[in-house]
Amino acid sequence: MYLYDSVLDSREDEIKKVGIWLSKRRKEGVIPHEMGVFVRSAAELEWAHAAVEHAGLPFTVLDENVETKNGYVSISTMHLAKGLEFRAVVVLACDDEVIPMQERIETAAEDTDLEEVYNTERHLLYVACTRARDHLLVTGVNPASEFLDDLQM
Repeated sequence: MYLYDSVLDSREDEIKKVGIWLSKRRKEGVIPHEMGVFVRSAAELEWAHAAVEHAGLPFTVLDENVETKNGYVSISTMHLAKGLEFRAVVVLACDDEVIPMQERIETAAEDTDLEEVYNTERHLLYVACTRARDHLLVTGVNPASEFLDDLQM
């Protein structure tokens, strides 16, 4: 598997980078339903939409039924990623305060709760990344998630 990671200066740059990367995979013969794009939560879905649209590819947003569609790039939150596999995967918006989610950190009452939050958030990112069979792109906007250091190979 090929891992590419990028920390960009703006959301617009990230959307363009992901769009170009998806277009390159398509030109290499990866068909849309062999591509998945994952984000941490519903709050980031619009950025995934914009990136896939930038690539000029059709997409579907997966719901709790997790049914992919032939000919469409699958967009989803990380929570629905488990059990899926794609030839090419993008995990985008891996920004500081997005993963780990700042809201979850702030609600941790004790150190053990905080440790559980970090473990769960790290696991979500891991599951999303391991959905890729051949190609993986992980992106974020500066400042990026501290978890990206864990992905270095």
